[in-house]
Amino acid sequence: MTPPLNSALVAFLTSHLSIHVAASDGNGIATLVRGLGCRIADDEPSRVRLLMSRPQSEPVLRAVDANGRIAAVFSEPESHRTIQLKGVDARQESPEAADHALLSPYIDEMSRRLKAIDTPEPFVRALLTCSPGELAVVSFTPQDLFGQTPGPKAGERLADGAGLP
Repeated sequence: MTPPLNSALVAFLTSHLSIHVAASDGNGIATLVRGLGCRIADDEPSRVRLLMSRPQSEPVLRAVDANGRIAAVFSEPESHRTIQLKGVDARQESPEAADHALLSPYIDEMSRRLKAIDTPEPFVRALLTCSPGELAVVSFTPQDLFGQTPGPKAGERLADGAGLP
């Protein structure tokens, strides 16, 4: 059963968090890439759209194309509050104007957030830079939701409609 994307969860996922996207190939070999933003499309409110750099994400994209399985971790750098979503219907999408519009604000906000924990802004901007022609988008419907905030409840499945950890 797919947990609903309630308003609190959507607000958290789209608040310019540190994002990592993982997939595995047909042999179970995992691959990972840094995400560059997240949004929920107006026309498909149950699907999460993840932005990433195509050159950096080619192994993830191949794995998604092969089997549709995906995991994404969203972490708030200041608090380490973390959520993991998993899905089985991931697919590549064409970047839309709204995806491109999200990239610069995402980088600005991550620069601000990481500066607060002494990460130099030039480093953050270099890490997250992606030219418009290299933007890749993968969308999926979350099947499972886990709290991954460090502590005794890390890794626990969150019940449908549960609050954020």
